[in-house]
Amino acid sequence: VKVYESFVEGAKDGFDIALRIIPYLVAILVAIGMFRASGAMDLLISLIAPLLNIIGFPPENLPLAFMRPLSGSGSLGLFTDLVNQYGTDSIFTKIGATMFGSTETTFYVLAVYFGSVGIRKSRHALIAGLIADAVGILSAVYICKIIFI
Repeated sequence: VKVYESFVEGAKDGFDIALRIIPYLVAILVAIGMFRASGAMDLLISLIAPLLNIIGFPPENLPLAFMRPLSGSGSLGLFTDLVNQYGTDSIFTKIGATMFGSTETTFYVLAVYFGSVGIRKSRHALIAGLIADAVGILSAVYICKIIFI
């Protein structure tokens, strides 16, 4: 096997895939920016926060919970805001860190990876991914409350 030539061929294929992914990446980043800039996220959080207070879900973690399935960089920015606002030792930051590590950017994965390989019918992938995200988010809240409170 010619190692160098194989590597170069793989790099060419990787570059082609990157070029195919760029439009999907731009579309999802624009959509996230529009959602945040329009105030829709703040409205959604203000509507849902009273209900989640009943089950013990801190409203401070809602933006991260909503953003995490959409965007890794957007959710990292929101997590950074949590750290800056509440400090590294606050329960909100600990929940956010656990939430960040136990969930996936579901819509990003579906849009970018499925789009780049031409999958048009994702079937149950969206529902399964969102259920897994919900379990990860709720588990992060309850486990952090058990461990840190």
